[in-house]
Amino acid sequence: MSSSSPFASFLPRFLRAAAALLLSTGLVVAPVQAAAPMTPAPDFTLRTLEGKNLRLKEQRGQVVLVNFWATWCAPCRQEMPKLNALYDKYKGSGFVLLGVNVDDDARNAATVAGKLGVTFPVLFDTDKNVSKLYDLNSMPSTVLIDRDGRVRFLHRGYQDGYENTYDKQIRDLLKE
Repeated sequence: MSSSSPFASFLPRFLRAAAALLLSTGLVVAPVQAAAPMTPAPDFTLRTLEGKNLRLKEQRGQVVLVNFWATWCAPCRQEMPKLNALYDKYKGSGFVLLGVNVDDDARNAATVAGKLGVTFPVLFDTDKNVSKLYDLNSMPSTVLIDRDGRVRFLHRGYQDGYENTYDKQIRDLLKE
């Protein structure tokens, strides 16, 4: 289609109007920017191990560490006891740790969390919607969120010693 075509100026306006109409009806959800430092953490609600729903936005006012993990991920299993120690150390200081499991079978995740002695809240993202929202490309992935709900640190993968970095970042955020 050439730029002199009568449709050349009509089509972009039509597409913008159609997109606006679909967005306003709720039939289409606008894409959300993936989690990045100093941007608002994408909100989500997930079911917990206890069967209750937990919403990220309701944790405002606390420092939140969200750790995405899977039972098939060896580094995730290695990291869990160290995350548990951080949770126990800071949970009385305005700190929340949420373990978001991405397995298809929540029962398997619950079993593994029990075997690992996890005491922090475990949430289930079996449909992977929250994982997509955070644009995960590696396991585990850890997101630290400040009291105002902004992503401050994003860690992809895990190697022994990362928990020392998390510890310092948690302390710094709790002091703010």
